[in-house]
Amino acid sequence: MDAREMKIKAAEAALSHVEDGMRLGIGTGSTAEEFVRLLAERVAGGLKVEGVPTSERTARLCVELGVPLKSLDELPELDLTIDGADEVDGRLSLIKGGGGALLREKIVASASTRMIVIADESKVVETLGAFKLPIEVNPFGLAATRIAIEKAAARLGLSGAIVLRASGDGTFMTDGGHYILDASFGLIPDADALASSLNDIPGVVEHGLFINMASLAIIAGPAGARTLTAKE
Repeated sequence: MDAREMKIKAAEAALSHVEDGMRLGIGTGSTAEEFVRLLAERVAGGLKVEGVPTSERTARLCVELGVPLKSLDELPELDLTIDGADEVDGRLSLIKGGGGALLREKIVASASTRMIVIADESKVVETLGAFKLPIEVNPFGLAATRIAIEKAAARLGLSGAIVLRASGDGTFMTDGGHYILDASFGLIPDADALASSLNDIPGVVEHGLFINMASLAIIAGPAGARTLTAKE
């Protein structure tokens, strides 16, 4: 089973949690896109759902495939969000934002009664941090914000390159008009403390640590899909 087949297996398992009439948050990224394709087939077969996309990229795919969409203002309370992750640990804490949609992903997930993460085995880790942590920041005061992030990380014993994400010949811009700093802190022993410290920095719009948000994770591997629930 190759990587795409594993993503499809995870998406198939997640689709079993979708019920007629649900208000769905629809994630961003390659695994979430496999879910959209499968969801579109169910919609074509008569399933009634309304989706709120977490990015313009996801919105375009949904429109192309015929998945009905609403804005989060139209549907401010959602039943379920299904989204991918860059890393997931045993507590179901996540690193997200590799696709650049972390702010909208977190807003949509927070508006949902439940969040289900879909991923392949390569995303499961003992400790978060091998994947660079995306931090969405306001373009104004970028240098000051970067220094504040470095100092906050240092107080927690973390260090490493903090790099402004590029796109083509320019700077990557999120759907909300922000920049992303990718922080190579390495393993993060206390993700809760780092999340709290980053939240205190005025120039930080949002960060890619999703803690106490996922209800369960569906992980696909060569033997098929399995479900993870949070360890105490």
